[in-house]
Amino acid sequence: MEGTIRCSANYVPLSPISFLLRSGMVYSNRISIVYGDVKFTWAETRRRCLQLASAFTHFGISRGDAVAVLAPNIPAIYELHFAVPMAGAVLCTLNVRHDSAMVSVLLKHSEAKVILVDYQFLDIANGALQILSKENIKLPHLILIPDCDKRPSNSHNMEYEAFLATGRPNFEVVWPNDEWDPIALNYTSGTTSSPKGVVYSHRGAYLNSLSAVLLNEMPSMPVYLWTVPMFHCNGWCLTWAVAAQGGTNICLRNVTAEGIFTSIDRHQVSHMGGAPTVLNMIIHAPPSIRRPLPRKVAVMTGGAPPPPQVLFVMDELGFNVTHSYGLTETYGPGTVCTWKPEWSSLSRDEQAKIKARQGLHHIGMEEVDVKDPASMKSVSPDAKTMGEVMFRGNVVMNGYLKNAKATEEAFKGGWFRTGDLAVKHPDGYIELKDRAKDIIISGGENISTIEVESVLFSHPSVLDAAVVGRPDDYWGETPCAFVKLKEGNNATMDEIIKYCRDRLPHYMAPKTVIFDDLPKTSTGKTQKFVLRQRAKAMGSITKPASKL
Repeated sequence: MEGTIRCSANYVPLSPISFLLRSGMVYSNRISIVYGDVKFTWAETRRRCLQLASAFTHFGISRGDAVAVLAPNIPAIYELHFAVPMAGAVLCTLNVRHDSAMVSVLLKHSEAKVILVDYQFLDIANGALQILSKENIKLPHLILIPDCDKRPSNSHNMEYEAFLATGRPNFEVVWPNDEWDPIALNYTSGTTSSPKGVVYSHRGAYLNSLSAVLLNEMPSMPVYLWTVPMFHCNGWCLTWAVAAQGGTNICLRNVTAEGIFTSIDRHQVSHMGGAPTVLNMIIHAPPSIRRPLPRKVAVMTGGAPPPPQVLFVMDELGFNVTHSYGLTETYGPGTVCTWKPEWSSLSRDEQAKIKARQGLHHIGMEEVDVKDPASMKSVSPDAKTMGEVMFRGNVVMNGYLKNAKATEEAFKGGWFRTGDLAVKHPDGYIELKDRAKDIIISGGENISTIEVESVLFSHPSVLDAAVVGRPDDYWGETPCAFVKLKEGNNATMDEIIKYCRDRLPHYMAPKTVIFDDLPKTSTGKTQKFVLRQRAKAMGSITKPASKL
């Protein structure tokens, strides 16, 4: 339009770095981080992050370099979410449950110049560097993060605080040249054999952080309890979001029911998040650990839909659960099941069913749809027709690092294809039915494992459950349930099968039940590929299943 110009006065690349710089002034004396006896204010966090950024540049880190971190939810990993991009570098948070072999693969793929390692995982990191030393590549520098007085006795590595002290607090931030420049590199959760490096931009991180504030209904100065791993989608972008609101980050090295209840009571926690496994941990906490909540606690959950019974108990305990859905490729949550007032008059069972839906895209995402992956036409909003969940918008990843083919496949047709199957309700809300690879096709009928698992979770003796397909000579495949019982409870395979047959169409009920612990990723997802391998190894059913 005539008379307009774009210049530094009216156009600045979006970056969540700006949240910290502002909060360091606005909320300067407010507590930013609590970890045991360690406390920082926002002014201190701002200064420390600037010093860290300065230290990285002295260390030879420049624009676009990757800096890796292998640490749980401690203050250092929070600070690195700002310090690394302030130096113009890209933060690569590594899953603390990876072994040395996987860490070596990711360090090589990301070409990280530095890796900062919590003392608890030093052996894993050293093992990874030993593997890499056999290859003709330059090894990343290792900086050790001790925990108070806890440090390996035989370590000669530079330590975090000493490294930070080499930096200047008046460091000039290296701002992105373009808001589409990378800010973070996140590897997919490891439920496949070769994780992909998902690239986040400053723009996407900025927008998704503000979206996280809105969908978590965070007022100014919230108190956020870290039960979502910060290495997972940068803590669903809440690392940056809490800074935007001048909130207090309550860090937990290990997530336990006792730690959760104690932290809520001690610090007046207002918000937290977590996979359904965290909710399960809370509702099954013994009475000796449970404490009355000082206030209503907002909980954002993602992943598999929480079973109705879990939602009932969470509500009774004083937690208000909101269900979201997303992937690493969507910066974490991409949809939210926004509650409508008219639903509050429905029965408790009906409310729980609605709460378990994935809802619609949040304010930062342009659109979510359920489409036929071949024709790219939207499915009918009849709550029955299944299609693939697809996203488009500014909070979808830039792409997969060094994997143009996978990026092109993921974006084929102008949408990000999730590989998740869902239906669309008449109000547009989507409801996840399964991963495309998890759906069971039995005698030509599609069986949603999520629906079967929901029934299993409602059994009074069941603590955890997952369903996969087992080969069947007649039906092709039939449901095989892996069940973990609550402590002190008993149930037989026949009882579990009858319970499901009484509540589901008979073809959907499990034909096989295995009682065992369920393998999990560090973010609480059940590793169904492991269970599928176990079910396949049992062989094909040739006659009615006998008790196992």
